[in-house]
Amino acid sequence: MIAALEEAGWRYTPELSSADLLIINTCAFIVPAKEESINAVMQMRRLYPSKRILLAGCLSQRYASVLSSELPEVDGIFGNRSPRRVVELVDGVMAGKRPVLVPGGSEREAGTRGAGQPLRGRLLSFPGSAYLKIAEGCANRCTFCAIPLIRGDLASRPIAEIEAEAAELAAGGAREIVLVAQDSASYGSDRPGENGGGLGNLLERLLAIEGDFWLRLLYFHPDRFDLRLLDLFTSEPRLLPYFDLPFQHAAASVLRRMGRKGASEPYLELIAAIRSRLPAAVIRSTFLVGFPGEGEEEFAQLLRFQQRAEIDWLGVFPYSREEGTPAYRMKVPAEKRARRAELLRRVAAVEEAQLPITERRLNRFVGKRLDVLVEERISGEPLAIGRAYLHAPEVDGSVVVRSEGEPPAPGERVSCEILRRNGIDLEAIPRPLGP
Repeated sequence: MIAALEEAGWRYTPELSSADLLIINTCAFIVPAKEESINAVMQMRRLYPSKRILLAGCLSQRYASVLSSELPEVDGIFGNRSPRRVVELVDGVMAGKRPVLVPGGSEREAGTRGAGQPLRGRLLSFPGSAYLKIAEGCANRCTFCAIPLIRGDLASRPIAEIEAEAAELAAGGAREIVLVAQDSASYGSDRPGENGGGLGNLLERLLAIEGDFWLRLLYFHPDRFDLRLLDLFTSEPRLLPYFDLPFQHAAASVLRRMGRKGASEPYLELIAAIRSRLPAAVIRSTFLVGFPGEGEEEFAQLLRFQQRAEIDWLGVFPYSREEGTPAYRMKVPAEKRARRAELLRRVAAVEEAQLPITERRLNRFVGKRLDVLVEERISGEPLAIGRAYLHAPEVDGSVVVRSEGEPPAPGERVSCEILRRNGIDLEAIPRPLGP
């Protein structure tokens, strides 16, 4: 959206007070995300009563008509398809017409750059790191998930298009390219002719690009993970051994109701296979507790799986009923239905059990050398904050780099020795490799 507006003559500013138009990009995945989006609108309207506000993104895509009639605080509504089309309604927004535009078209069209779409002139991530979307939408149809309702079916971008954008990012100085999709493991399955070889072929093409950059992959549906990919991970140091596998649960009965094929033992076997081939592997996952059908025994199975799996990084979320999903109308016995207080208790139990696991897994890095991508300096201190290969942007811990002189600059990648663990963060000093 920024690139399209700049091409149309608008000037971007990070300072809200100097902007004429405020764009609030929203999420509608779960209830808390919806609430956060609406709260952001209310806050911006209180702070800037005379400015024009455009509501964009997933909330707008899913609830455009409701928001148009019930949220007078916004001056326009724009969906999440074809972001470049934002230029079609900003004049109406500035004129006070309250336009609504929810671009249609196929999911495949929404998942591609498209003819004439402007290149990204700026990145909103931390210096040195860039996100690169490889697909849009999802074909897995988990019963709890609203993504297909919001983003549509799987629409993989053409390999050549992704390759060209990755080359642009590498040439522009990106030291880390983060490949994202709702399910990276499914990449190419909707384009078997054009994207033959799927994710493995895509990775080989991207790794053929010259440049000193990392490739990080996020979001693998564990039921679709192809173990043949491990051959590529073991042979290519630029492909980070970081595996984001949202297991969601371990009890087979709950997973079946979720529309998933997995279970505790197959998931443990997957983790073991990854770690046996890649001892340095780091695994992140998420658990969803309180799903209809999760009673005390099923939750106990999840806790046992947590202890056996020893996942490095774990997020846990309470189940959120989303209208339009198959799970929304699921009927279960009272003993298999968790009330709000019980949901929060289960979340707390998982979080409490996870902290010592994460700390134990982090201890193996103490005394090791790791490359650290610096994200920011600490003002007035000889310190910098960054991430190593074991940290995805914004969701995991950090590495605190202590320098004797000037700390390394944001966007710089520095070889460091890890001195100690402090909670879920690591402390390090620069230690260039010797000859």
